[in-house]
Amino acid sequence: MFKKSILLLALAGASLTTLAAELRVMTHSSFSLPKERIAEFEKQSGAKLAIIKGGDAGEMLNKLILTRANPVADVVYGIDNTLIGKANAAGVLEPTSSKVGRNVAVASLPGAVAIDYGYVTLNIDKAWFASSKLPLPATLDDLAKPAYKNLLVVENPATSSPGLAFLLATIAGKGEEGAFQWWGKLRDNGLKVAKGWSEAYYTDFTRNGGARPIVVSYATSPAAEVFYSKEKLAESPTANLALKGGVFMQVEGVARVKGGQQPALAQQFVDFLRGEAVQKELQTSMWMYPAVAGVALAPVFKHAAQPASFSNPDLKAMQHKTAAWVSRWTRLVIKNAP
Repeated sequence: MFKKSILLLALAGASLTTLAAELRVMTHSSFSLPKERIAEFEKQSGAKLAIIKGGDAGEMLNKLILTRANPVADVVYGIDNTLIGKANAAGVLEPTSSKVGRNVAVASLPGAVAIDYGYVTLNIDKAWFASSKLPLPATLDDLAKPAYKNLLVVENPATSSPGLAFLLATIAGKGEEGAFQWWGKLRDNGLKVAKGWSEAYYTDFTRNGGARPIVVSYATSPAAEVFYSKEKLAESPTANLALKGGVFMQVEGVARVKGGQQPALAQQFVDFLRGEAVQKELQTSMWMYPAVAGVALAPVFKHAAQPASFSNPDLKAMQHKTAAWVSRWTRLVIKNAP
């Protein structure tokens, strides 16, 4: 009887140890999956997920770098193609791969696994342009013309992920010198700069009561307008304006954190994010396209046509030059200095 009690206690202790395993997942603040999906992973793995939101993607990476001697996470989601070079150079990621699913044709994320992708592009308020009788701009250069004075709001690339992506697209599309000459003309043509996407979209955009009918947003934003509308809409009130040199393709990935305490669970979470259920649900929870080929798009994504082309600098250029580009942009656009 005594031996049986000891055996039962040992088994109970082993069970508690299994259940007590915790996987620390660092994400950016936009990470969002249904609670049911999180519960599914916890049931499959026998581990508890601890979601650590690290701010925007840049802040999140900086936290990983500052804590690399004693990592605060085991796996990180949200490292994108603007940051992967910095992450690899800092040595905070364990090279990660997955055998789950085949990638669609997305840009490379060396050392990480692509989970989703999207496009930063201009959005327009269809009703405003219809009532004003002003034709849509056909090129980026049109935006610097007097007819489009005071119509555009962008996010500050020093404080905003879409703002940075749009700046990078203009540099890839127009060349460094050509891009900054263009930005100077925009500044003189009444460009407004918002701190972040929420301020630009929900305060300055005419669709939401602001004064600017053109905003830097996402290719999926028109679909989100339909999805969240209280009334049933046959078409979106906004549309993408995919001008040459004004579209950036963002790829978000997941990777194990170097020195993490739960490498096996971290890999399990990587594969879980590549699974069909998550790939479907992230479309209307994070408003990104699935990175795994063959996953059906949500019906509302008929309002989120993917741009035919995009303009991205190469990864090395983004790693080594982005800080200088942002600094130059700040001097030119914010401080009005050469």
